[in-house]
Amino acid sequence: MKGLVYHGAEDIRYDDTELPDPEDARGAIVKVSACGICGSDLHIYQGHGFTETTGFCVGHEAVGEVVETGSAVSRFRPGDKVMISAAVGCGNCRTCLAGKVSECELKQGRCFGITEHLAGVQSDYAMVPTADITLCHIPDGVSDDQALLLTDNMPTAWYGLRRADIRPGATVAVVGCGPIGLMAVQGAFVLGAAKVYAIDLVPERRKAAEQFGAIGLSAEEAPAIIAEQTSGKMCDSVVEAVGADPAIKLSIMVASVAGTVSCIGVNQTRNFDFPMGLAFNKSLTFRTGLCSVPETWPELIPLVQSGKLTPERVISHRMPLSEGAEAYRRFNAREDGVMKVVLTP
Repeated sequence: MKGLVYHGAEDIRYDDTELPDPEDARGAIVKVSACGICGSDLHIYQGHGFTETTGFCVGHEAVGEVVETGSAVSRFRPGDKVMISAAVGCGNCRTCLAGKVSECELKQGRCFGITEHLAGVQSDYAMVPTADITLCHIPDGVSDDQALLLTDNMPTAWYGLRRADIRPGATVAVVGCGPIGLMAVQGAFVLGAAKVYAIDLVPERRKAAEQFGAIGLSAEEAPAIIAEQTSGKMCDSVVEAVGADPAIKLSIMVASVAGTVSCIGVNQTRNFDFPMGLAFNKSLTFRTGLCSVPETWPELIPLVQSGKLTPERVISHRMPLSEGAEAYRRFNAREDGVMKVVLTP
């Protein structure tokens, strides 16, 4: 089969890869019908990923059709149309069975395509461990595009929003207006926000956020304008969706006294210079962590089915998987207004 394989910094190739077998009796094989490139995939593409190993298939967002199941799989059969959770757990412990796979009690949490230990899903076929937990049937009223964004992006945005303590009537800031940030803007209004500031360095992304009802601001102007428009109160809740040190510091700066900052951008800084004095004086709540995708599905699927959330609006480009190297290059360069790329095997 074919897949997108990491060979080093800015070197992802459409290569031959091994056709997978189920990991064990609880695994399944899915024929991929569509997969997406996530902003966190750029860490790998840029050469500062999570392993020094090369030669593994990348990607953690995919939908498709089940073609094979292990003998212990009970919820899925060949022919089922499914979405694949980006996050994987042991599938046996209490937290995994509750959908909280990132909190796996046996510390077996994994993500597709970030190391050689679990092959990515930007390929013709994907091997899915613990299929009964990791897969979800694509329900009626959810399109394939929506299902693809429910494999990681929309759940991550929702996870960040839920941990930001958003109350009805709140003033919210979203720092970073890539696909996850834009979904966070949309979700903030669903949770009752009265005003949402969308902060990003790229003018086109600020304009995209404004189409969702947000007030677009550059990073440079955001603190002063928010202070002026809120009479110095600043933002009750802040969702940081970049993962860069300056974005985290800006998030703390625009948070209100007794406010909450929720960081969901992937950050690999080992020694972050946290502004403890500012956070202390603000009585700030600061949260960060990894989303457990299956845990979010019971809330998100009905909201998508009802039209309250329309995550598919962030899709900007569609390309064949065979052009994956070019798709990564464009996405990394933010070229041609690229926002979310969907690849088709």
